[in-house]
Amino acid sequence: MTAAGGSTSVAVVDYGSGNLRSVAKAFERVASERGPGTDVVVTSDPAVVRRAGRIVLPGVGAFADCRGGLYGLPGMVEALTDAVIGQGTPFLGICVGMQLMAERGLEHVVSDGLGWIGGEVKLMTPAPAPDGLPLKVPHMGWNRLNLLQPEHPLLKGIEEGAFVYYVHSYLFDVADRADLVAVSDYGGEIAAVVGRKNYFGTQFHPEKSQANGLAFIRNFLDWRP
Repeated sequence: MTAAGGSTSVAVVDYGSGNLRSVAKAFERVASERGPGTDVVVTSDPAVVRRAGRIVLPGVGAFADCRGGLYGLPGMVEALTDAVIGQGTPFLGICVGMQLMAERGLEHVVSDGLGWIGGEVKLMTPAPAPDGLPLKVPHMGWNRLNLLQPEHPLLKGIEEGAFVYYVHSYLFDVADRADLVAVSDYGGEIAAVVGRKNYFGTQFHPEKSQANGLAFIRNFLDWRP
């Protein structure tokens, strides 16, 4: 929450499945550019998450493993739900952290997600490239954004066709296209940014997407949903 004096805290959730160091470093860099008043903390404490002004849920690995790590922290899912759904705290999920907002994941086993956004996470099956060669899975590298909601505050200053960085084998197949904010093409459509209200997520890694990623993080810190 925003404290007296205008300071705010950003909680990066540590549940044993995130690329915490690079995510926290990127947020700290943007926070330092904004001057004093934004504190970034990596935490596995539900009480800290519940009090935070903004919440970031990174994620690397398999959906079921990440889900197990998150639900394995006593009180964490309840704290996230209370803060994000109950109190309207701005939330950003990154990669598998974004996928966990789905109703379920189909990676190796069927696993329930947080269920905040309708849809499921399933294996990518890209069509061949124009030259007929197969596209590799996992999808690793830079790809362009197609902005479906270019006026959204989280996309401020990010141009149509901007490059962002991906590392993933599974994608979020959203049930309602109104929840799609931006997509990329990799032998088919990839949900690049999904969300509604105060909770959003990116399949790409803003912490690895250089200027465009830092712009996205800056927008998240400025965002007043």
